[in-house]
Amino acid sequence: MKNLKSDALFVFQEAVESVLPDRAVARALKGFSPPEKGKIVLVAIGKAAWRMARAAVDVLGTRVSGGCVVTKYGHSEGAISGLEIYEAGHPIPDENGFRATARVLEMTAGLSQEDTVLFLISGGGSALFESPLAGVTLADLESLNRSLLASGADIVEVNAIRKRFSSVKGGRFGQHCAPASVFQVVLSDVLGDRLDSIASGPAYPDAMTCEDVKKIASRRKIALSDKMRGLLERETPKHLDNVEVRIAGNVGELCASAVRAAASRGYTPYLLTSSLDCEAREAGRFLASLAREACAGSFSSAPFVPPCALVLGGETVVHLKGSGKGGRNQETALAAAEGIA
Repeated sequence: MKNLKSDALFVFQEAVESVLPDRAVARALKGFSPPEKGKIVLVAIGKAAWRMARAAVDVLGTRVSGGCVVTKYGHSEGAISGLEIYEAGHPIPDENGFRATARVLEMTAGLSQEDTVLFLISGGGSALFESPLAGVTLADLESLNRSLLASGADIVEVNAIRKRFSSVKGGRFGQHCAPASVFQVVLSDVLGDRLDSIASGPAYPDAMTCEDVKKIASRRKIALSDKMRGLLERETPKHLDNVEVRIAGNVGELCASAVRAAASRGYTPYLLTSSLDCEAREAGRFLASLAREACAGSFSSAPFVPPCALVLGGETVVHLKGSGKGGRNQETALAAAEGIA
């Protein structure tokens, strides 16, 4: 007899392990061949930054000249030889993130064409890696990020606005590193793997124009100071010729691994989508309706007959109300629980 809870946990664990930062970085670095004479400066940002950096140092050893790791509070697991480790605020930027980013900019300034910046990016990088443009304060960014996170804007819209007030987002960090090469290894947390949106695209040309961003800010009713409105008129880099990118893990890979794991436990897997994009509560209700239909045997054209596993991946959004804190996975689960009770 099947144990749904233990089987679900098994599928979850197998899926996560398939895109662990360690494995992802090791795979990506198989195609990394920097100039022999140049320096390699390692910069890792995001919630998985520590593990990505450690994996890179394990692979490259003394070829790494130095560098910085900027991760969320509590996500560092100790010293890494030759690297400076910083913890900072997420999802709201803070002074520690500013100091860490300033140190990154210092270490990557004045590099030569022979040098390489190994840039490791994971989810959360947009909040953790930040250096505001002149005139933008920490209080401005705190207010902006709270407004964005509560607005129901998707991650592409959120990051399109964030990058307009930053000296490192929207391709500006890649521009700063020139003439050195930038080799990016990315764990994608953005649907469609939009490289200009992942971590707000620090080293990738920005596809959004000033007019695009102003329309998003208006549609989502984002409160901005006069100074910040003026900065929406400042264009971001649209071309970078010193950057190479490897996407080492994404939601599609996660879903494919879940499908394999479910099949190994005797379930018929159905990958319904890897680009679910809606309100978290609606996603939960949708999942519950699929489960009810499958158990009732009501499907005619697509008979999801138990034992089966319905796999969906993507990114949901939450509209905050009252004093709520959000939590997309939690809201999805609670909405599904009501539907399958």
